[in-house]
This record gives sequence, structure tokens and C-alpha cells, in this order.
Amino acid sequence: MSRTGASLLAVLVTSLALPTLAGGAEASLNHPTGTHGLIMVDKVGARVLFFGPGGDQELGELRPSATPGLRPHELALSPDERSAYVSVYGDGVFGNNPHPGHSIAIIDLATRRMVGSIDVRPYRAPHGMQVDANGLLYVACDLDHKVLVIDPRTRRIETAIDVGEAGHWIALAEPSGRLYVSAHGTSPFISVIDVSARRVIGRIPIEHGTMGVAVSPDGGTLLAADAAGPTLHVISTRDDREVARVRVQGVTSGLYKVFYSPDGRYVLTCLLNGQINIFDAHHLQAPQRTVHSAGTALMGFAFSADGRSALTGNHAQGTVSRIDLATARITDTFPAGRGVETLAYY
Repeated sequence: MSRTGASLLAVLVTSLALPTLAGGAEASLNHPTGTHGLIMVDKVGARVLFFGPGGDQELGELRPSATPGLRPHELALSPDERSAYVSVYGDGVFGNNPHPGHSIAIIDLATRRMVGSIDVRPYRAPHGMQVDANGLLYVACDLDHKVLVIDPRTRRIETAIDVGEAGHWIALAEPSGRLYVSAHGTSPFISVIDVSARRVIGRIPIEHGTMGVAVSPDGGTLLAADAAGPTLHVISTRDDREVARVRVQGVTSGLYKVFYSPDGRYVLTCLLNGQINIFDAHHLQAPQRTVHSAGTALMGFAFSADGRSALTGNHAQGTVSRIDLATARITDTFPAGRGVETLAYY
């Protein structure tokens, strides 16, 4: 981007309230929350953990892979929140995954049991997942540069979309019928998929690439974490155009992941060093609040149904911390597995 373009974006950030969800709107399918329980993907321990709705009482666990060493990574819930889908990525990480997995576990949340598995072969390393209102599952397989469209009812792949990059995380804007693909900072763009046509229809240029991506609960805004600098890219899903950039305070390096709360009130970013920035989602340019978790290598959040708190997995410590979103304070930390990556209330 030219200096002139960057200056114009800076003016936008300092003078305008950025487009976000109006408060009180119903959460979308990919912003799950609930009061029945908590499911957590313990990547380091290669398990899925179940906790009570209070979030600090373990009720059970299961191993979603029959192959020792293969680790689960990401999580999505069915539209009726009766089932959970957990991708079994492999024994490594992005860029170093020597024994990739090729399955997605299907878990019944009421019984906390694995009831089946979706075999995605010949594709490998299923990772980021999203679900639509029809129950279709969208899954990024970074090693094969594909996004799979899967019907969990038949457990079959309907389509494999070639995205031409190692897509790792994805975000669905269902009102516009578009899916956004981020390649873990390895491509200078975000790919845009038309889910009806099931093909890539465009690319949004991001000079240094992006890490985590998140669509607002109303589907109108895409946020992308810059891979090289402390910047959130704000993109309108109406025309797939970057409309502003927001600097993340207290950060000098690239970002990791970004999340909307289900009620659309907050945006949270997390860093591997344990720093969490809390934004007013209605006014992203307003002063941010910063909190440091009780651990490091943060990778995800679970938001309570009352909108008051969020849990984050301290991936390097085998604990989970609870954040009071109004006061930006850690109120509790409890043991959970060996290293939780992804978690959600249901």
C-alpha cells in the first residue's frame, strides 16, 4: 500500500466508528455459546475434554483419533448444537506436519461420545472449519491447498475447492455467501470463495499476509490479523474491500488470532505471549483494554452465554483462564488438559 493510501486509512480509523454488529443481535452459527457445557480441544494431550457449564468441573474426555500421536486441532458445532466436529490435523504444526491426519471426528454433545468420523482422504491436514445454516461443513486442508465442502449427514465430501494457497483458517459470511481463507501469513492476500458457485472469485490484497480471521456475527465485517505487524485489517464483506486498519496497542510484532464475542459487543485479539486486547466492537478505534492471561501460547476463546466473561486456553501451561470482559481482569485459572487450543460453550 502507498503512503497516501495508508494515511487515508489512518484518517478513517481516527475519525469514524467502524461497521460492526448492533448490540443484542442473535449470534451466528460460528459464534457458539450456551449453558449446557463446555467442550475443549486439548491439542497437546490429543484429547477432547468436557466440562460443566460453570467451566471448572471436568466431566469426561475422549480421544478423537485411533492413531497415536495424531492431534485434534479445531472445532465447529452443528446448527442445532447437538454435534461437535473436531479436525484431526496430524502430529505437527503449520509448515511442519510430517504425519498429517485425514479425519474429522463427530461427537454427540449430549452423551459426550464420539459417534463417527469423516474420512477426508485423499486430502490431508484438515484444520480450520466453519458451518452453514444447512449443516454443511467447510474445512481447510492446508497441505493440499483445498477447502472441502462436506455433508456431515452422509459423511461425504461434496466438493474440493482449489484455493491456490495453503489455507489454514477460514471465516464464513453467510449473508453474502462468501468464505474467506487465510494462509498463515504465507500469501499476500485473503482468498474469497463464493459458496454457491463453490469457487474462488477474488483475492483481497494484504501485503504481509494474515493469520486469524473472523466475521462479525451479523456477517457484515471481516477482521484479519496481520502476520507481520500490530494491525487489524477491517474489511467490508459487502464488496470485499478493506475500509480501515486498527493498530493493536502494546504490540510490535505480528498478531495471531482475532475473535468476535457472540453478542457482537467485543473483539478480542490474542498473542502467543499471553497478551489479550479487548476492543469495543462498535468503535474499534476507541481505547483498548489489555489483560495478560495466566499463561502463554493463547489460541482461542469461549464466550459465556451472558456475555460477561470469556475463557482462554493457556496452551503452554495446561490451564484455562477466565476473563471478566467488563473489567479486563483474570478472575480464575484452573487446570484443563495439557494444552487447550480451541474451546466453546454449547
